[in-house]
Amino acid sequence: MSIQESSQGRQVHKFGGSSLADPACYRRVAGLIEQQAGLHPLVVVSAAGKTTNRLLELMELVASGDHAAADALAALQGYQQGLIDGLLDGERRQRLSSQLMTDLQQIGRLLESRLDSYQRHYVLAHGEVWSARLLAALLEERGNQAAWLDAREFLLAEEAALARVDVAVSGQRLTEQLSRLGQQTVVITGFIAADAQGRTLLLGRNGSDYSATLIGALAGAEATTIWSDVAGVYSADPRQVKAARLLERLSLAEANELARLGAPVLHSRTLQPLLASSQRLSLRCSYDPEGGATHILRKQALVKGARIVTSVEQVALIELKILPQVPYAEAVGEIEALLARHQLSPLTAHQQADRKLLRLAYTLETVSGAFALLQDSQLEGGFTALSQREGYSLVGLVGAGVCDNAEQCHRFYRLLADQPLEFVQTGRDGLSLVALIREVTLEPLLLALHESLFDQVHKVGLVLFGKGNIGSQWLGLFARDKARLEAAHPLQFTLYGVFDSRGGVLSEEGLDPARLLEQFEPQAYDWPTLQQQLEQHPFDHLVVLDLTASTELSRRYPEFAQLGAHLITANKFAGAAEAEFYQKVKQSFADHQLYWGYNATVGAGLPVQSSIQMLQQSGEKVQGISGIFSGTLSWLFQQYDGTVPFSTLVERAWQRGLTEPDPREDLSGQDVRRKLLILAREAGFELEPEHISLKGLVPPGLKAVKPEQFMERLGELDDILLDELEEAQSQGKVLRYVARLERNGSARVGLEALDPHHVFANLRPCDNIFAIETDCYRLAPLIIQGPGAGREVTAAAVQADLWQVCLAL
Repeated sequence: MSIQESSQGRQVHKFGGSSLADPACYRRVAGLIEQQAGLHPLVVVSAAGKTTNRLLELMELVASGDHAAADALAALQGYQQGLIDGLLDGERRQRLSSQLMTDLQQIGRLLESRLDSYQRHYVLAHGEVWSARLLAALLEERGNQAAWLDAREFLLAEEAALARVDVAVSGQRLTEQLSRLGQQTVVITGFIAADAQGRTLLLGRNGSDYSATLIGALAGAEATTIWSDVAGVYSADPRQVKAARLLERLSLAEANELARLGAPVLHSRTLQPLLASSQRLSLRCSYDPEGGATHILRKQALVKGARIVTSVEQVALIELKILPQVPYAEAVGEIEALLARHQLSPLTAHQQADRKLLRLAYTLETVSGAFALLQDSQLEGGFTALSQREGYSLVGLVGAGVCDNAEQCHRFYRLLADQPLEFVQTGRDGLSLVALIREVTLEPLLLALHESLFDQVHKVGLVLFGKGNIGSQWLGLFARDKARLEAAHPLQFTLYGVFDSRGGVLSEEGLDPARLLEQFEPQAYDWPTLQQQLEQHPFDHLVVLDLTASTELSRRYPEFAQLGAHLITANKFAGAAEAEFYQKVKQSFADHQLYWGYNATVGAGLPVQSSIQMLQQSGEKVQGISGIFSGTLSWLFQQYDGTVPFSTLVERAWQRGLTEPDPREDLSGQDVRRKLLILAREAGFELEPEHISLKGLVPPGLKAVKPEQFMERLGELDDILLDELEEAQSQGKVLRYVARLERNGSARVGLEALDPHHVFANLRPCDNIFAIETDCYRLAPLIIQGPGAGREVTAAAVQADLWQVCLAL
């Protein structure tokens, strides 16, 4: 059995040094592992607190002959022993204390001689070893099955500027180790690996994060969570910009660009293993687990433009000149390839072909390696005049399509006008816009950029399909309610398009809903052209409203999700379609983190679906649903007592506009069945349309005739309905057209004889009623009653869904 098969459902959780700073932090982490981590998780840890820095300081003091080295070693021992004493008792405390003392004695002996790079790595690796050993012991003490694993036992790497891991061999070794350890929580050291000779290698800055996603890929884990002292990626550094907002979703491309630009919250190596695996990545705060998270998505970013203001202080600039006889573009390409092979690509590169100059920006941590590599390559590289200067800062905007957002680019350049600007460079694929400036205090600039770019009103484009009764009513409601919506949310609404069966109109400047109600001159359109226009919309968000009864339009719902559009619908066909298509629609909107609102499909403005959702969120399981779901059939059977023929009542309802233009749409019971199916699925029942037994009121001989013929032959309904009525009256009951979903999942729609005092028997004309049963609402079901049809209440339900979209934006 492969590790992917044995680890199905397994998760990786990585905890950084700040999450393990003291005994309280360790206990918090242990609690998170028990609550959040699922079945036999893999836990990757960094060195606790500032342990790595303490070890570095210790080596430097010893190398310089400073007598303070003894005090530094004692302080390190005191810190680690304090963690052990604060967390463990008895035999475990004694065992870990003894192991710590042995380690420190060995470090002390090593420090007596000059250390090579591998020995330095070996000393630094102890921080992760101590964290893993202690956390595993704490989990055991709390009653969990846990073990710790040194990553050097399976991670095989080759030394380079950044150690290169042999994925194939490492994956096989990890499989063997996890098979040996069995079904328990495994705490693994981050940051470290070993070469073929068993010598310790370090994985570089943020190496433990990289260890986590790499181990997730090797183990076939379904998800990796990186826990730190921040909840994830913000629109700016929250330490510098107090108004920075947590980004709940970030595309992998945007995250990779942010990491490439040196953002401390992410490192580009951390993201590399995601490309070779199916794991999900989330960033969360161990101090505030419920305070939100950033989820890194493989989907294309939906919002076009800058999402993050990023910066790097203390940047160095390498400059070189291509030799006159060497083709400029070819030489630059070879230099970039050389740097990439050694994992030394710059933060940004600025080309000046007319002067044959190339300028490369680096952090101080990586510039020396890049400069040395270029220095060794001058002769064959075709360049000269290599120089390095410090004293720069980098400021950038990150977001898909930021370079194409003229308004944001203009604001960026305008705010940089007074800065000591060196150059501005666009990132590849248009994911970033970067400026290199001579070193200044960045905070005022970052505050101004963030306020200018993100404290702006978001623009929402609305596209309406269906300008019939409900659509026209909604247009009037929107015209009256637009100002209130915009005042309640930081949004600006534009009626972008309106369409009916004849065609439509589309305008980026916006359409006047009041004018459309008086004068609508639609133009013919074809779907591919319209789809392209909608895809290129100029708004921050797009919302489609389907107020038609079109099956064809409902089949395009997954395409709306692909366009990045939220959807609000009064159209029942998708919600009541075959389960495969219904699930496809739900999954499409979920995958793109979009809202699909369909509260207007059942009960018009009554809070039926929302009540079911609230019951489920409170832990209740819906056991049954029943009621009268058709306003037309409600009116008919409230009136029908045998004194007036049923056909006469149908004709009266038709003349009053209480039925569809073809009354068979109501009398067939199909609409009621669709509503019951929508509610059943909302409640978690997996039903197909054919699973609901349907007994309609249209005789077989009248199903296929033309509408006018049906109206002429309405009298053929009378004998059938009179027989049903007389049978009910003989039992002292009344007839009602009822939908029922039973506790066992069986469902039916049809006529029922009810006691005259039954709650379904005494409704106001055209009212709907819904009875929802749960364990708590079994003897006395939750009753929702009121107008279940009508253009006013249905348009209001659509508007309520629009309000929910606003809350989600």
